[in-house]
Amino acid sequence: MTGDSSRARTAPHAESRNGRDAARSAAEDRGHGELARGTRQLYDGPVGDAHETLLLAASLLAADAPDSAETAHLRAADAAWATGDVTACLTTLDGDMNPTAWPAGPALTPAEPTAGGHGAPAAGRAADGPSLPDTPVPAPTEVFADEDSAPEVTRAVGSPPPPGVTGAVTASGPGTEWARDPFVRDYRDGMRALLARRPEHAAGPLRRVLEQARADGRPERLLRAAAAALLLGDVHAARAAGARALAAARTTECAASEARALEYLAYGELRAGRHAQARAHAEEGVRAALLAGHRNTAASHHAMLALAASIEGDTAAVAGHASAALRTARRHGLAQAATLAEWATARADLARGRPLDAADRLAPLVGPGPRRGHFAVWMLAMPCFVEAAVLAGRPEDARGVVGDLARWAAFGADPHAPAQLARCRALLAAEDSEADGLYLRALALHDESGGDFERARTELLYGRWLRRRRRLREARGRLGAALVAFERCGAGAWADQTRGELRANGAASATEPTAGLARLTPQQLRIARHVAEGATNREVAQRLAVSTRTVDYHLRNVFAALGVRSRMELARLVDQEGR
Repeated sequence: MTGDSSRARTAPHAESRNGRDAARSAAEDRGHGELARGTRQLYDGPVGDAHETLLLAASLLAADAPDSAETAHLRAADAAWATGDVTACLTTLDGDMNPTAWPAGPALTPAEPTAGGHGAPAAGRAADGPSLPDTPVPAPTEVFADEDSAPEVTRAVGSPPPPGVTGAVTASGPGTEWARDPFVRDYRDGMRALLARRPEHAAGPLRRVLEQARADGRPERLLRAAAAALLLGDVHAARAAGARALAAARTTECAASEARALEYLAYGELRAGRHAQARAHAEEGVRAALLAGHRNTAASHHAMLALAASIEGDTAAVAGHASAALRTARRHGLAQAATLAEWATARADLARGRPLDAADRLAPLVGPGPRRGHFAVWMLAMPCFVEAAVLAGRPEDARGVVGDLARWAAFGADPHAPAQLARCRALLAAEDSEADGLYLRALALHDESGGDFERARTELLYGRWLRRRRRLREARGRLGAALVAFERCGAGAWADQTRGELRANGAASATEPTAGLARLTPQQLRIARHVAEGATNREVAQRLAVSTRTVDYHLRNVFAALGVRSRMELARLVDQEGR
C-alpha cells in the first residue's frame, strides 16, 4: 500500500518534458545555486570569480535544465567582458573552453596579466595585429538579478553583456548547441563573429536581434538589443531600445533591472552626444544600483558620470566620480569601468589646458602592452591621446598610434571615428596645405555624423591653427562657431579655452567677462592655473613642454595683468573665479 501510494504520487510527474523524474537531480540543484551565486558576483563582486562560477553552473545545468544553462553561458560571457579578457569572452560564447577549437579567424593570444593596475586582464590581441578594435558598451547587463528574484533569474534568458565589440567568426563553431533560443543564438553568433574579427558574419545575426526585440517587451531582451545596436554603430536604435527597457523595468519596480536599463540608456546618450541627458540617467542609475546592492553597476554609472563631467569641465566632479568608479573597479576587476574613468580624467586635463598630464595618463591605455585599456574602450580614447601628445610637444608619440585609429574608423561601428581620424591627421600633418585640407575634411565628416561636441573640438583646433598662421579672419569664424557649440552642449572648460583663443585672435565674445582671468592669453591662463595648484616653475615647464625661462616670462606678465604680488594671491584669485 505504501509502495503503491508512492508510485501514485510520482507517476503524474514521470512524463515531464525532459522525460525524467520530477525531483531535480543533485547536479541541477547545485547548478541553480551556482547560477544565483555567480549572478550576484557579476553585479556585486569580483567578476573573475563570477565567470568561473557561472561556467560551473552551465556545466551542471546542461543536461537537465538547458534553458538555465543557456542563461549561465551568457552571464559568464558578460563576466569575461567586464574583466577585459577577449579570449575568455570568445571561448565562453563558443561553449568550448579550448581556444584552439575555433576553425576560423586569426589566433588570439592569451589575456595579458593585468590592465593598468586595475586587477583585470587586458584584452587579448590578434597575433598578427593590434588589439581588437571594439565598440564600447556599458558593463554587462542583466535584469531581475537581485537576490529576492534570483529563482526567476535562473530560468530567464541571460543578461546582455556589456555592449561593445568587434571582430568575428562564422556562426558555426564548436559548442554552438548550447544556444537553443533563436534570439540568444543570433546574439551569441553576432558577438562571436565580432570578437573573432569576422565582422562580415556579425551584421546579419545582430540585425535579427534588433528585429526580434521590436516585438518583445522583456527588459533583458531589449538590453541585448541595445548592445547589438551599439555594436552595429546604430546609436539611435541603441537609445530607443534602452528607453524601452527602462520603461519595461519600471513596471516591475525592481531597482536592479532599472539600474542596468539606465546604464545602457546613459551610455547610448553619451555616444549620441547628449551629455546632459546621459548625466541625468547615470545619476538615477547610481541610486538604483546602490539600492539594489549592485556595486559593479554603480561603478559603471560613476565612470559615465566622470565622462559627462569631463565634457562639462567640472574637474571636481570628474575626480569624485572617477575615484568612486576606480575603487570598485580595482577591487572587483572591472577593466572597462576603470578604463572609462581614466579616460575621463585625462579628458578633463585636456579641457583645462594640461595636455602633458593627459598624454601621460592616456599613453599606457592606448599603447601596446599589458597596461593597454579595456578592448572595448581604448580606441575611443585614441583621438584624445593624439591631441594631447601633439599639444604637449610629443607628436612622435601620436604618430605611432594613428594606424590603429585608422583601422578602427574603417570598421564602421563608431560614426564619429572618421572625422576624428581626419582631425588627428591634420594635427600631425607636416605641410600646411595638407593640414588645411584635413581639417576641412574632418568638418565635412562631422556634418554627416552629427554631434556638437566633437565638431566644436575640431573647430577649436582648426581655429587655433589658423590664428598661428595669421589667418585671423578665418580663425575668428572657426573659433566663434566652436564657442557657440561648446556653450550649447554645456562644455564650460572647452568654452573657456575657446574664449582665450578669441582674445588672442583680437576678438572678444559677447558673453566673455572683461576682468580677472579673462585678461590673460591662453598660455598665461594655463600657467596661472598650474601655479595656483602649487606647481613650481620647473614643473609647469615640464607639463607644458616649454622652457623655465618661458614660464618665468609669462608668469611675470600674469602678475602684472592681474595686479597680484604673490603666488598665494594668484591661487586665491584663480579659486574665486573658478567658483
